[in-house]
Amino acid sequence: MEEKFVITIGRQLGSGGKQVGEMLSTQLGISCYDKELIHIASKESGLCPELFEQADEKTGFSLISGLFDLSSFGRGDFYTNNYLSNESLFKIQSDVIRNLSEQQSCIFVGRCADYILRDHPRRLSVFITASIKDRIQRISKHQNLPEDKIKTLIEQTDKKRAAYYNYYSNKIWGMSTSYDLCLNSSTLGVEEVVDCILHFVQRL
Repeated sequence: MEEKFVITIGRQLGSGGKQVGEMLSTQLGISCYDKELIHIASKESGLCPELFEQADEKTGFSLISGLFDLSSFGRGDFYTNNYLSNESLFKIQSDVIRNLSEQQSCIFVGRCADYILRDHPRRLSVFITASIKDRIQRISKHQNLPEDKIKTLIEQTDKKRAAYYNYYSNKIWGMSTSYDLCLNSSTLGVEEVVDCILHFVQRL
């Protein structure tokens, strides 16, 4: 596989999507980008990372386009217009994703990467889901929260991810027709999910 390829991973919270991305990264010897995209976009644009974090798919996105006051982040003096919209921040991050995909084979977790790279000739888009029981159990290993709080976190995070994805892609988050491959980590196990993706990568 000498030509560059990309794997994009959409995922429900607690489904093991990040773990799958990291395991694929190790086995394929390529980079996996998740939150790192925020810091790269910040460095390349000269904007502070807090701006991207507030417009991120998991934290601050809303269907009502937000405006961010740059002066409140200490950067207002550098711009004639002190405001950036969610769309502007999304474009900056999208450019980072495209540039990285042109330079190397890599994996992107979330952030509408499958849509942004929809014209990439060797792209495999994957969505990972899992049972609510397994998702709660997985999250509880990293966050000391009662089960009802974890359920609320899952519902809120998935809702934000869906709103972000649906708004920018004009597709439906989590629906099988939006992806090349949809896998259930509860049914298969994380290792088998990785093996299945590797099998399809060989066909790119």
